[in-house]
Amino acid sequence: MSLSFFFYAFAGAFLTSLILVLTQRWHGHYSMDSNFGVQKLHTAPTPRIGGVGIMVGLLAAYCLATPAVEAILHPMLVAGLPAFAAGLYEDLTKKVGVLPRLLATMCSGVLAWAITGVAMRNTGLSGVDALLAFTPLAVLFTAFAVGGVANAVNIIDGFNGLAAGAVAIMLAALGLIALQVDDTALATVAFAAAAVSLGFGAVNWPFGKIFLGDGGAYLLGFILAWLAVLLPMRHPEINAWTTLLVCAYPVIEVMFSVRRRMRRKGHHPGEPDRAHLHHFLHRRIVCLAFPKLDRVLQNGLTSPLAWLCAALPSAWAIVFFDNTPALITGACLAAFSYAALYARLTQFRWCFAPHTMASPGSKTASNTSN
Repeated sequence: MSLSFFFYAFAGAFLTSLILVLTQRWHGHYSMDSNFGVQKLHTAPTPRIGGVGIMVGLLAAYCLATPAVEAILHPMLVAGLPAFAAGLYEDLTKKVGVLPRLLATMCSGVLAWAITGVAMRNTGLSGVDALLAFTPLAVLFTAFAVGGVANAVNIIDGFNGLAAGAVAIMLAALGLIALQVDDTALATVAFAAAAVSLGFGAVNWPFGKIFLGDGGAYLLGFILAWLAVLLPMRHPEINAWTTLLVCAYPVIEVMFSVRRRMRRKGHHPGEPDRAHLHHFLHRRIVCLAFPKLDRVLQNGLTSPLAWLCAALPSAWAIVFFDNTPALITGACLAAFSYAALYARLTQFRWCFAPHTMASPGSKTASNTSN
């Protein structure tokens, strides 16, 4: 596939996102994201329908795809519609609950199986794989994994360019692994989706002129998750530990966040807060290192730090893609490194302790606030 293919994918997302920014006075009544809310860190209302740019970029790639690439892209785009539609509807109405959006992303996973017949059965754990030989369990497992990754991408979408850049890194990693097993079609799709993410990111980062929104986060998350399912299913020498490690950053973030929120009395695990790792990277590193910098630039400078959280596990997965013990080791290292960094930023020590899970309103956590 020529470089022009990836350029058109990039350009489709970039130009659409730019047009949405330039025309916001016409659609802003519906598309604007206010700057009020527990997780809001931007300084002015901003369009949050960047998912439209992501979809246009993917469609541009589809229109220029070879038959082999089209065979992967077509079912992926069709299956991604429930996740994209639910997210975009939330972006426009702000009335869709967390559970309906989670179910929509899981429906995308089920639809992908219904179209392709592919479900995750290659986990690298013989006992689990024996259970997944039963198709209903495999489909349920796939739907849960796809929905989990899609929602995890939405959770890390907290700063300008953070989610778009992290997803581009993870997609590129999947593409590089696919090249190592001579799957050029899947690699092309992964690189094209990464180009789309970067095309949107060129408008989103560092100044935050448009946001990914739930529609964009769920669509990119679904694309990432489905490629992470396809790769080990197309190549038995690769198992789910490879793609799990590629997706380690958002997966660990969502697992850690759910656990943290469950410890907060009177709070639901799906309730938003400002206690994610990227929030503390912003407060403890960027704001302290650049106290006089404009708030928008402080926002943008946080993302490269978080991109490292996606890049390091992805690099490990690329090197050890067919070595299950090394992959499990890498996943453990990623989890412990996340916990240690979180503890350092919140408790000022390189260790994980129960205090790390403290509610943001507790005495311990109050000592960490700005």
